[in-house]
Amino acid sequence: MDQDNIIEFSNVSFKYQSDSAFTLNDVSFNIPRGQWTSIVGHNGSGKSTVTKLMVGIENCDEGHIILNNQGVTKETITQVRRQIGIVFQNPDNQFVGSTVKYDVAFGLENLSIPYNEMHEKVDKVLKQVDMFDLADYEPHSLSGGQKQRVAIASVLALNPSIIILDEATSMLDPVAKKSLLDLVRALQREQHITIISITHDLSETMSADNIIVMNQGKVYKQGKPNDIYDDIVNLNKIGLELPFSMKMNQLLTGKSTFVTYEGLVDLL
Repeated sequence: MDQDNIIEFSNVSFKYQSDSAFTLNDVSFNIPRGQWTSIVGHNGSGKSTVTKLMVGIENCDEGHIILNNQGVTKETITQVRRQIGIVFQNPDNQFVGSTVKYDVAFGLENLSIPYNEMHEKVDKVLKQVDMFDLADYEPHSLSGGQKQRVAIASVLALNPSIIILDEATSMLDPVAKKSLLDLVRALQREQHITIISITHDLSETMSADNIIVMNQGKVYKQGKPNDIYDDIVNLNKIGLELPFSMKMNQLLTGKSTFVTYEGLVDLL
């Protein structure tokens, strides 16, 4: 395994028992270590199945998956899962504690972390996500963006190598979405955590280091944002809607070129 990569999929195929066709068909890609990789695709493209295979919820029928130089198998899945934290679409489904601080402490208690060490770690991660002042609040009383920050804190407390955002911003308004993505980007840069964002919203990929585009159970394309967005016509054909900044650029200049929100502001 290339040491620059933290995850490698090699010729992975998978189908659910209820299906006659493969959901993933001969999929190969690499996830670079310490970077932000977005996996995008329309509903049914296979991106969610990729997540299930990474964390061992499902097992591939063909090919193999390597995570941190360790094969993802039934025998290794416990060790693999300790390296990955997942933030789901609906944070309410993740809460188990009566207060924010108890919820963050839950995973640490399961690992039998000593009380003083656990208390320090809970305070530390809540400060990192700017939720320390709400430590005694009930999770269900928080806003959507605050709930996701608590979910991220719960993940950070376990010190994972990888954080997967599984459509984690899809229930947030634009302001809360930007705030959450900015937070995760800052954590990724400061702690060199590998971020994998599973999404159908291409606007979330504009500042990604790498993008993997899934279509009909296969990797359609993988590369840097500039490379991916050179293929605008075909991205539209496979059901992906362009980010707002690129739509506006098309209307204003007639050009189909990669433009971030900051670039659009400069253009205006």
